[in-house]
Amino acid sequence: MDRMNTVPAGRRNLARAAALLLLSGSVGTALSHEHAPLPNQGQAASAPSAKPSLAVSAAVDARGRIWLARVENRTILVAYSADAGQSFSVPVAVNPQPENIGAEGENRPKIAVTRHGTLHLSWTQLLSKPYTGEIRYARSTDDGKTFSTPITLNDDGRLTSHRFDSLVSDGGDRLAIAWLDGRDRDAAQEQGNTFAGVSVYFARSDDNGASFQANRKLTEHTCECCRTALAWTTAGPAALWRNLYGTHTRDFALALLDSGRLQRLADDEWNIDACPHHGGGLATGGDDTLHAVWYTQGKNRQGLFYRQVKGDRMSAPMAFGDPRAQAGHATVAAEGQTVLLTWREFDGKVYGAMTLLSRDGGAHWSAPRRIATTANAADYPIPLIHNGRTQIVWNTLQEGVRIMEVE
Repeated sequence: MDRMNTVPAGRRNLARAAALLLLSGSVGTALSHEHAPLPNQGQAASAPSAKPSLAVSAAVDARGRIWLARVENRTILVAYSADAGQSFSVPVAVNPQPENIGAEGENRPKIAVTRHGTLHLSWTQLLSKPYTGEIRYARSTDDGKTFSTPITLNDDGRLTSHRFDSLVSDGGDRLAIAWLDGRDRDAAQEQGNTFAGVSVYFARSDDNGASFQANRKLTEHTCECCRTALAWTTAGPAALWRNLYGTHTRDFALALLDSGRLQRLADDEWNIDACPHHGGGLATGGDDTLHAVWYTQGKNRQGLFYRQVKGDRMSAPMAFGDPRAQAGHATVAAEGQTVLLTWREFDGKVYGAMTLLSRDGGAHWSAPRRIATTANAADYPIPLIHNGRTQIVWNTLQEGVRIMEVE
C-alpha cells in the first residue's frame, strides 16, 4: 500500500468545490508538434493518455502559500492555497481575452512568485498556422487580484515557431524567460539554406517585469519540441535544453544566459531524426550548485538521469526510475542542501507519483518512494521545497489536485 501524508478526501472535495473552475478536468487545448512523439523503449504496457487539461504549474510565495496556474476554456486561471490544499482561493483570470494557449505536458503556462509578492506568468499562445506561436507574459502586483494586460515577448514579428517557454525569477526584480524559436530557421530557408532544428532565445527584465530588454539569441540548432528549463544562479539565469550535436544527436546542453557560456550536460549519443518530446529539469541549490535531470535513449545510457554541476565540474550521471514502468518527465527542486526529484511511472494498472529526496546536496539519496497513485489520466508530479518542507503537487483526472508531503 502507498503511504501518503495528504489532505483527507472530504476536505479535498471541499477544496475542489471552492475552486471548481481551477481544478475541473474538462478538455483543454493540445499543441501540435512537428514530429510525432517517440514511445518509451522497453515498456511492458501501454499507459492511457494523460489529458492536456490536467497540466498545472505551481510556485510558493514568501508566506508559504502555494499558487497554481492552469488553462480552462482558453483562459489561464490562478488561485492559491494557504493550507496545503485543503482550500483554494477563488480563481482569477490572467488573460482578459480568450487565447489558444498551449496546455499540455511539455508546454504549459509557467508561474513564479517573488519575495515581495509579484506574480509572473508566461505562456505560449498558439497561432492558426501549424507549429506557430507567440510567447506571452503578464504579472500581478496586487497579490493576484488583477493582472496586467498580456504582452508578446518575441520581437521578430515573424509568423513562426515561438514555443516551450520557461520562466525564472531571482526572487526580486530580475526575471528571465527563454523559449524555442524558429526565426533563424525560417530566415535560412528563405535564403535557400538548410537549418537543423530551431534556436533558443530569451528576454530579460530587471524591473520586476515592468519592461523587457530586446530578445537575445542563446544558441542555434536545438531540438524543436522538448521543454526548456531555467534556474537562477549568482552568475544570473542558467538554461537547460535538448541540443543538436552533429546531424541528429539530441543530447542536453547547459548555458548561462548572460555570458552565453555553454557546456554539454550529457554525452548520451541519442541519435534520432525526431523530437523525443521529453525535456529536462533544472534547479539551483546550496553553494550555487545546479541540479539537472533528463531522459534519454542514447547509445551510452537509457532512462532517467540526475547530475550536479558546479562550474566546470559535473558529478557522474545517476540513473533513477524504473524503465519497465515508463519512468519519465522528471523535474527537480532544490533549496540549500535539500534536493527533491519527482517523476511519473505507469506499472500497467496505475500511474504513480515518484520521489527521491536528498538532504546533503545530492550526495546521498532516499529510496525511491511512490507517494500516490491514480487509476486514470495524470499530469506529471511537481516538486516544491520551502521553509524546510518538501511537497509535491499532483493533478489527476480522478482525484483532482493533491498537495502531498514528502517525508
